Amino acid sequence: MIQPAKRKIREPLITLVGAGPGDPELITMKGANALKDADVILYDALVNEKILDYASADAIKVYVGKRSGEHSHSQDAMNKLMVDYALNYGHVVRLKGGDPFVFGRGYEELNFAASYSIPAKVVPGLSSSISVPGLQQIPVTHRGLSESFWVVTGTTVSGAISNDLYEAVRTKATVVVLMGLNKLKEIVKLYQQEHKNKLPVAVIQSGSTDNEKLAIGIVDTIVEVVEEKGIGAPAILVFGEVVSLHPQFQPIRDFFAAIKEEL
Repeated sequence: MIQPAKRKIREPLITLVGAGPGDPELITMKGANALKDADVILYDALVNEKILDYASADAIKVYVGKRSGEHSHSQDAMNKLMVDYALNYGHVVRLKGGDPFVFGRGYEELNFAASYSIPAKVVPGLSSSISVPGLQQIPVTHRGLSESFWVVTGTTVSGAISNDLYEAVRTKATVVVLMGLNKLKEIVKLYQQEHKNKLPVAVIQSGSTDNEKLAIGIVDTIVEVVEEKGIGAPAILVFGEVVSLHPQFQPIRDFFAAIKEEL
């Protein structure tokens, strides 16, 4: 009787790959090549599953969740799973939405791999903090409007607003808030306390995907506009004068200009 050939297990290797904001064509070529070479792919909730088409048909594909509010794996369990697959199968690609080092806890996973002496590589991805506003033709910096930008998490591990937001709202910089939709009302209050009631705001759901939705307004109206548009998570918030460059802001500008003329 002929025994089936045993699969040759390659040397352990872990590659952290940024999948980009959602559109499968926005992954880098290097990221796509890593997927093609992978024996195992561990992918997050924010990863468009069409990106897995770049992988080998033989690759093991494991959904590991990691969406805010519905973590299917703790970070500790995720780390152990990643190492276990690497030791038993070879090349593991840890596929993360956006960029692995922008609120992706990528460095923690690198550290864990190093503790087992497993080589690890990083393939950066397009962060939604810049690419999603850009796809909407909203630059995060623009001469005369914004000289810098902040990228802040909306919610910390404790569930509170990030302390950095209290500082960010006082600046003239563009402020991009990730994972902050459920804190929108609280963030709006911070801006109102700084008397920035008319500051332009954009809220973008599922940027770059077929489920993309956009809400444009000002600090005083954005909560209502988001509700009217039915915007849901995942979404990013963009606060800053640069939002006024979006075509949908023109009617708002005209409205305020008309009121000013009446006065």
